[in-house]
Amino acid sequence: MMEATRLDAEAWSDALKLYERLATFVAVAPREHDEWWLDVGAIMRLETRDPRGWESVDPYEDEDERREDPLFPWLETPSTAADAERYRGRAKEVPRASARSLVVLLGVLGLDVSRTWNWEERRPEMERRADVIMSRFPGGTRFHTNLGWKGERPDFYEQGVRSYDSFSHYDCDAGLIAVNDDEVAVFWNFLST
Repeated sequence: MMEATRLDAEAWSDALKLYERLATFVAVAPREHDEWWLDVGAIMRLETRDPRGWESVDPYEDEDERREDPLFPWLETPSTAADAERYRGRAKEVPRASARSLVVLLGVLGLDVSRTWNWEERRPEMERRADVIMSRFPGGTRFHTNLGWKGERPDFYEQGVRSYDSFSHYDCDAGLIAVNDDEVAVFWNFLST
């Protein structure tokens, strides 16, 4: 049996290599509101930092688009109770077992494993990194995505992206939000098709 990777800053940083060379945003923040959409908005607006001081991924950090629009690539962000109410319908809860395949899918060009070069050879390493990412979020963590799916426990490798509710300036974006009592995380893939 393989030994579990100890979760620390180094393991987290290595796991985030799942998103190298992609326009995928990853950030974790402390949960400060009962209405967690307000924490999601703070993450999107870059108003908060990882409570553990660990690495985040912001593919637009030094890009011209961000200089022109501080919210880029987001169209808008939830910052009020009314915003949170509006956003609730834009992301549906997905089971933890399905969240794992989505963490991997967000690291796949085009969000389609069937078009991924050497998928079967690369899959074990991608899943190992996804497992490290998932290990940060204990039992009781709830996961939400802007993607549509079929079935109660979707496997995002099998059905890929069926539909989505875009949060960005791009035609297609796909995301996952993790929420527990202590932390909120946003994983979002842009320019994915």
